[in-house]
Amino acid sequence: MTDTNDLIYRSRVRGCLLGGAIGDALGAPVEFWDRSSIVRTCGEDGVTEFLPDMVGVDEVYGRVTDDTQMTLFTAEGMIRASVRCDRGLGFTVAVVQHAYDRWLDTQLEEGPDGTRDGWLINQQWLYSQRAPGQTCLSALISARQGERSIQRFGQPAHNDSMGCGGVMRSAPFGLTPPGWAQSLEWQFDAAAEAASYTHGHPTGQLASGAQAALIAAIVAGQCLPDAVASMLAVLEGHEHHEETTAAIRRALAAAEAGEPGADVVESLGGGWVAHETLAIALYAALVHPGPEGIAEALTLSVSHSGDSDSTGAVCGNILGALYGDEALPPELAFEIEGRGTILELADDFIYEFTQSRRLHGDHFEGRNRWTTRYPGW
Repeated sequence: MTDTNDLIYRSRVRGCLLGGAIGDALGAPVEFWDRSSIVRTCGEDGVTEFLPDMVGVDEVYGRVTDDTQMTLFTAEGMIRASVRCDRGLGFTVAVVQHAYDRWLDTQLEEGPDGTRDGWLINQQWLYSQRAPGQTCLSALISARQGERSIQRFGQPAHNDSMGCGGVMRSAPFGLTPPGWAQSLEWQFDAAAEAASYTHGHPTGQLASGAQAALIAAIVAGQCLPDAVASMLAVLEGHEHHEETTAAIRRALAAAEAGEPGADVVESLGGGWVAHETLAIALYAALVHPGPEGIAEALTLSVSHSGDSDSTGAVCGNILGALYGDEALPPELAFEIEGRGTILELADDFIYEFTQSRRLHGDHFEGRNRWTTRYPGW
């Protein structure tokens, strides 16, 4: 019989990845709209359903952006880093940069050409540019130094960007099962290091670490206010935390002050930089508590004059981890692009971090098939 805790954990991981994709797709079409344009098109409530994108002559709904793409490659990189531990090498965050290098191929190539290994890189639907962040692209291209792939992994980016391209993809670092990571500090630091591969400013890195620590506290069973307190305790122990801490505390104060509203979201910033993205997402999740508030929270997180897909993605990560995949609005979950890939990857993540070594050991034939799917580098 499956333990109830295992089922809850599975629901949280699936919810986090799927919820992030839903928030991403809700916000993507209105990313560069001002609030008045959103109201004129969607009404005073804001974005309550997927808006159509045009692909050729057809309207398509639920298309995700680079936020979801990079989150999936973060999760895949973590699986491969864990597989690498079989060789006694320890969990190395730099393996995730290798995953980002594979994501870069999906932005530069028309499709898989058989030169890169693993499963995710061969998903044709990922080979699509969805306005990828120029900071991420330029940092990863620069790291290649003219080669087809990065030759030396684990090196930080040479820029001073605090953009949201790190925080939007950091949730998987918080999804390891309770007890796997020794502390929230490890999950925070791992996510911050992964963000440093593309974003050189401490605030861009610390906000990414904070998002991972928040998700980790939720996965461990804490309610959202308690998880925020745990996250802040870790964040405030880091040098240069002040900008991110101040943004989070503004979101907390706004959530306590009164009725939720789009004007409050606008006061928290545009979400173009990492700490504002986290603050907006957190505010929306706090002011619409409970699984019955998910749809309203997602709407609030994207219906503003800023980086709507990223704030929606981070809010969706938080809500999905908090309430599980079964609580997500079915009319949105059904229509999200890449749903099968997202859930398959979520289940693979769960399997690797909870079951694979116990069932397969080091030499079992099934383990060999698994390491073909997820090579340990």
